Amino acid sequence: MTAIALPYARRRHGAALGIGAAIIVAWAVVAAFWPQLVPYEPDLLDPASRFLPPGSAHWLGTDQFGRDTFSRLLAGSRPVLLVAPAATALAVVAGALVGLAAGTYGGVVDEIVMRVLDAVVVFPSIIATVLVVALAGRSVTVMVLVIAASFVPIVARSVRAATLVEREKSYVEAARLRGERSWGLTVREILPNVSSTVIVEATSRFGDAIFAAATLSFLGLGQPPGSPDWGASVSDNRLWLQLAPWTVLAPALAIASLVVGIALVADALRGRWEAGRS
Repeated sequence: MTAIALPYARRRHGAALGIGAAIIVAWAVVAAFWPQLVPYEPDLLDPASRFLPPGSAHWLGTDQFGRDTFSRLLAGSRPVLLVAPAATALAVVAGALVGLAAGTYGGVVDEIVMRVLDAVVVFPSIIATVLVVALAGRSVTVMVLVIAASFVPIVARSVRAATLVEREKSYVEAARLRGERSWGLTVREILPNVSSTVIVEATSRFGDAIFAAATLSFLGLGQPPGSPDWGASVSDNRLWLQLAPWTVLAPALAIASLVVGIALVADALRGRWEAGRS
């Protein structure tokens, strides 16, 4: 990257990072404090007010049971922001450990790990996720575990690739000559230098986890029926899309806004990392 282009790239990445972080923080605040923010009880039934269009009384209208769409939108942020971050954290920790081990030890260890990862990646993750949730039962814990498991191979591959690059550098060879053991060398020398890869993977997988959690809820395998969860709300109201489109558009746009915010942060971090290397 040229000296002229570098300041522009930094400003662009800084703007994207700021916008994305603002969106994520805004939804995080809503998820934490929605009981104080909602104008109506999210589950309050009012058949006389069903399918009211957006207006001063109900900013985003009402659904087929007369429930306030805006209140349910705010309340639905919490289930998403409980499952997705937990699944992302678990996937990144497990994937980073697997990738570091495979990249550091190499040889038979690397071969076995890669063959296992290849076998997992070949099977479509959404099908595997749906099957496991259907068999294990619907719960937040199951959702977190199956979503995390589907992302572990992706994270492990990225971290392994970065580790293979780092282990050939002179500082690693110097550590070996000092008598550093393999795992100590990995934690103290290689891990700090692949941390940027881990961070980028974490932000990227966070967006994927939002979609995965919403998909499971949409299919009826996530939150219980009637939940204000965004995916469940889209599923519950899809039959009324032509009559009351606001009941579907509100949660769908909420999912999209959060994913876009995460994507902006991931892109900015990736861009800064690449600019720093050039």
